[in-house]
Amino acid sequence: MRDIVFTRMSGWIPNVIREDGGLKLMLGAGADANHEPRTFTFPIGEAHLAVIQEDLARHLLLWSAVLPLCDAAGTRGQLDEDAAVALLDPILLSAPAEVDALFRRIPWDRGRLIAHGADIDLLERGQVHAAMRAATETSDGKRAQKYHAVRRRAERGTVLGPLDTALLTYTGQYLHGATIPKRLPDAVDPALLPGVLRVIATAEQACAGMRIGRDPRRGKRATDKRDWERMTTTIDAAVRRAHPELVDDAVRTVSFLMCSEAADRSRNTPMESADDRADLGGSARKRPLSFTDDKDVEKKWLPDSPRTATAEFWEFVGDRSAADNEVFTIEDEKMGEGIQLHFYADSIARITTVRKGKGGADPEYRVEYSLVDGMSGYRNLVSTFVRGGCAALEEHGPWMPDVAEFERARRRRDAE
Repeated sequence: MRDIVFTRMSGWIPNVIREDGGLKLMLGAGADANHEPRTFTFPIGEAHLAVIQEDLARHLLLWSAVLPLCDAAGTRGQLDEDAAVALLDPILLSAPAEVDALFRRIPWDRGRLIAHGADIDLLERGQVHAAMRAATETSDGKRAQKYHAVRRRAERGTVLGPLDTALLTYTGQYLHGATIPKRLPDAVDPALLPGVLRVIATAEQACAGMRIGRDPRRGKRATDKRDWERMTTTIDAAVRRAHPELVDDAVRTVSFLMCSEAADRSRNTPMESADDRADLGGSARKRPLSFTDDKDVEKKWLPDSPRTATAEFWEFVGDRSAADNEVFTIEDEKMGEGIQLHFYADSIARITTVRKGKGGADPEYRVEYSLVDGMSGYRNLVSTFVRGGCAALEEHGPWMPDVAEFERARRRRDAE
């Protein structure tokens, strides 16, 4: 039988319960292997209950000291009850100086105290008992997040100026650098907003006309890593040149914002590029094509299709590409030619039929290899083949018929 003896406004602050005739402190912390919250209990005495009821500060300090023990229990381990019980008298019944001395020796959850109003300067000086004079039952999680963000930057030697802070606030990355950036002008101090917008304008001008294309090799919504890196480099250089006072964190958040927006535009537009749409003009292909992958899955494209052959092919790649499926082929059976894309090696082969098989004899093919410069290179080669076949690819070489020569060229490139 379990009865609640004492609880506070916040459901997360540990409760005191009576179970099997004895008092226990009960708190939720961590999660089990199924990501369900774990609950821990350990015995306390009547004297401890009296302090917990009357002294919020010491109640919170006890919670902060017990949480690392809960973390140590992991997803299925038992709480070290002896260690938890050993904290009771020093935290709840000792003089303030002894409490401070204890917290210099044990691990404790600093963020939990800060969220409940602890004086940060006093905490940093080791005066934990005095720091809790202004403690509140309600929690302000963002206050703790802000503290940890500042501390992480300090550990890296980064000190933000007012404009740096305003830029990170504008993009929503002040607390978490991995957060997808947004434009949040209302979150910025109005006095600093014009400066923020000037930096943003610098970045926008620097990347005007640049785009981050799709990369179907990595999935239907993936974007081209090289395009992202190229845009980042361009923006970073322009912003640093125009605003040299900004720290690295502020510059990165601006380029991250621009690149994220460009990537979103790419994900939300049709697969066809400007070059792809040229296939729909007067020189549109009149013969069907066959697309295959390394798992022998085939898809046909017909000339009366409402979409271009290149768009259909890259959608096929986006649907089928995987770590064990990185070779894709486009074949023009009527012309007896095709190309094979090797995504694992950034290379391509063009294949032409020299002699058709007759009388049971196998056909003879000419196979030539070339290196490919990333996704943009693949797009260009596929579009060129669709429009003009293998002959049109001649100028996009060099093409190497010798496999050993090609492998040497590939190793030289990979070593650079």
